[in-house]
Amino acid sequence: MVTTSAIKDFISLIHPYDALPQDERTRIAASFERRPATAGSMIYQVGDRLPGLYLIESGRIRVADANGDSVSELSARDSLGERGLLGDGTAVTTATAIEDSSVLMLPRDNLLRLIDTYPVVARFFVHGRMSPGRSNDLAMLRVGELVHHAPLSCSPDTPAITAAQMMRDAGASSIGIVQDGRLTGLMTIRDISGRIVAEGRDAHTPVGQVMTPDPITLSPDQLGYDVLHIMLERRIGHLPVVSGGRFVGMVSQTDLTRVLAMSSAALIHDIAGARTVQALAGATARIPELLLQLMRAHHHHQGVTRMITDIGDAVTRRLIALAQDQLGPAPGPFLWAACGSQGRQEQTGLSDQDNCLLLGDECPADHPWFAGLARFVSDGLNACGYVYCPGDMMATNPRWCQPVSVWRGYFRDWIANPGPEARLLASVMFDLRAIGGDATLLQGLQAETLAMASRNSIFVAHMAANALTHRPPLGLVGGLATIRSGKHRRKIDMKLNGVAPVIELARVCALQGGLAAVNTRERLIVATDRGVLSERGGRELIAAYDLIQTTRLDNQAEQIQRGLPPDNLLDPAGLPAFERSHLRDAFVVVRTMQSGVGYDKRIPG
Repeated sequence: MVTTSAIKDFISLIHPYDALPQDERTRIAASFERRPATAGSMIYQVGDRLPGLYLIESGRIRVADANGDSVSELSARDSLGERGLLGDGTAVTTATAIEDSSVLMLPRDNLLRLIDTYPVVARFFVHGRMSPGRSNDLAMLRVGELVHHAPLSCSPDTPAITAAQMMRDAGASSIGIVQDGRLTGLMTIRDISGRIVAEGRDAHTPVGQVMTPDPITLSPDQLGYDVLHIMLERRIGHLPVVSGGRFVGMVSQTDLTRVLAMSSAALIHDIAGARTVQALAGATARIPELLLQLMRAHHHHQGVTRMITDIGDAVTRRLIALAQDQLGPAPGPFLWAACGSQGRQEQTGLSDQDNCLLLGDECPADHPWFAGLARFVSDGLNACGYVYCPGDMMATNPRWCQPVSVWRGYFRDWIANPGPEARLLASVMFDLRAIGGDATLLQGLQAETLAMASRNSIFVAHMAANALTHRPPLGLVGGLATIRSGKHRRKIDMKLNGVAPVIELARVCALQGGLAAVNTRERLIVATDRGVLSERGGRELIAAYDLIQTTRLDNQAEQIQRGLPPDNLLDPAGLPAFERSHLRDAFVVVRTMQSGVGYDKRIPG
C-alpha cells in the first residue's frame, strides 16, 4: 500500500511539486488517489470527462489521438491529461496502459488551486497554453486601439478657413475629406501653411483643391508598427484609418509617443534614406541585435517576426528604388512579390529570399529592364543577408518573372493537375504578398486563384496530403526525436519539424475556407472564427504554434548572445525539464491535427 509519505517522497523528485513548500507538498500528497492500471486497460479515452491530472508512478502508458494513432509513450514521473483538463475538461487523447502500471490522480480542484497559488505551478502547466494578453507596445497593439477620437471630417467643397477652424476647435492637426461616405483626401496643418498661406491662396479656397488626394490608409486590424514604419518610410505624419470603406479615425505621430519602440523604427528610418547597397547591408547587420533585444523584452513572437519582416520589406522597396534610379523608368507596370517567410510576414534572424515579378500583360517577359531589376534587387538582398534561394524561387529565374496572364495559367494548371511539383509550387505561391510596385496586379489574381482552389476538392485533398510532409519531432517513448547522425546530431530542426507543420496546416485551412489571410497565425485565428477549425482545436493549435515559434526565436536569441550566427537547430537537452515537457505537448497537438488530415483530408474539428 502506498502511503502519503511515499507519495510525498515520490513527487518531491518531480517538477513543479519539488518547488512547493513542505506543508503544501504534504497536503497535495494526501490529495492524490492511487489507481492501478493493468496491461491493456484504458485510463481514459477521447471525450471522457477528466476527474483530474494523472501522474505515472510506475509502468508505461500509450497516448493516442482521436484516430487511434500513437502520439507518445509515457513512463514514470510523466503527467498526462493536463491538456484536456485545462481546456474544457474533457480528454483530447486516449491513454492505455502498455504494461501493468500505477497512476496517481490529483483532483482537478486541487490542481487549479495550486495553479492559482503558486506561479511555479502555473508556469509549468499553463505556459504556452494561453493566448497573449493585451500589450502596450506597438508589436501587439492594433491600429484601432491607437484611435482615441471620433474622426474629424468635412466635404471637398468646405472652405479651407472653415476646415482650419474645425481643426483648431478639435485640437487636431488634420482633417479627413469625405464625399459620398468615402474618404477622398486629407488636409493637415502642413498643407494649410504650404499650399494656402505660402502660395497666397484665398482662405476660402475649397479644401478639395489643396488636400492630399487618395491618401495611404490602414485598417483597424493592422499592427501599430505598420503606422510607424509607413510614416518613416513615406515621410508622412498622419494616416487615416478606414474600415469597410468608412473613415473611422486618424493616427498621427503624436499618437505613437506612449508606445513607441524606436529600435526597429530606427532601422526602417536608416533604410529609407540609404543611397547604396552597402548602407543597406549596414542596417540589416543590426537585425540579430534587434532580435536579441526583442526576445529579452519578452515580445510576442508575432510582433517580433512582423518587425523583422517589415525591415526586409523596406530593404526590398529601397533596392527597387535604387534599381529604378540606375535603370530608368519601367517599361510597364510590375509588382515585386514575396513568398515564403517574407510573404507570410514571419521572418526571423535567419531568412533566405523567395520572390517573383508579376508584369502587366502588355509587358514582354524578356524585356532587359525587368531582368536588370531582378538581378539588382536579388543581389542586393543577398548582400544584405537574405541569401539566394537554394531552390531558385527568385525573380531572377525567368520562370518567375512573367505577365499576369502567364501566372494565371500557372495557378490554373497547378490546381487542375496537382502533381508533386504542382503541390510544392502552389504551397509557396499561396503565400504571395505584394512588396513593391503595382499591388493591383496581384489582388485580382490572388482572389480568383483562391476561389478556384477552394472549389476544387481534389486539389485541396492533395494539398492536405502535402501538409503531412513534415512531422513534429516526437519519439515513441514519450520524448523528443532528434537528428540521429551528422554534425546536427541530437538536435531538432525547429523550422522543418517545428513551425513548418503548422504553416502547412494553416495553409490548408485557408484553402478549405477560402480565407485571404497569408500570415500563419492570422490564418488559424480566422479559420477558428469561421468554423474551419473548431474553437477548441483552433485555440490549441494557436497555443502550440505560439510555444513552438517562441522556443525557436528564444534559441536564436541565445545563439546571438553567445556570438554565434542564428540557426533553426535546437538542442532539447539544454531546455529546462518543464520547457521540454510543454514543447513535447505542443508537438503532440500538431501531430494530432495532422493525423486528422491524414484520415479525411480535412483539418479535424
